[in-house]
Amino acid sequence: MHRQDMMKQVVVTISQASDGSFWCHTEEDVFGSGLNAVGASVKEAKEDLMACLEDARLDFVENGGMPEEITFLFKYDLQSFFDYFSFLNITDIARRSGINPSLMRQYARGLKTAGEKTYCRLQTCLNTITAELQAAAF
Repeated sequence: MHRQDMMKQVVVTISQASDGSFWCHTEEDVFGSGLNAVGASVKEAKEDLMACLEDARLDFVENGGMPEEITFLFKYDLQSFFDYFSFLNITDIARRSGINPSLMRQYARGLKTAGEKTYCRLQTCLNTITAELQAAAF
């Protein structure tokens, strides 16, 4: 079997808890169990997730399993997104998305909750930024 035939993409949801910590959890089992990780930042939570993945993989192999390659697709809430991608300017992203910058800062701090329409506008904006960056060269 080819290596790419044994690759599985798993969705990981990243969100900020009420105590300020960041949590990652898989939306489906990986090597027979769901993975949950936590950290003071998204970066720390992702590092913990990778440690959990390795522990689960080792346990799976010890029990006779043949592990497949795992890749993650990360889904963020707004607080987690701006924590991890802190180099992005919240005000500029808001303007590009057609969202009030003050309201966007409230979303990013978790003071208000963004709706589906807002997330769609942000996704469209990020897709545009991604395309612009991919077309850029030095």
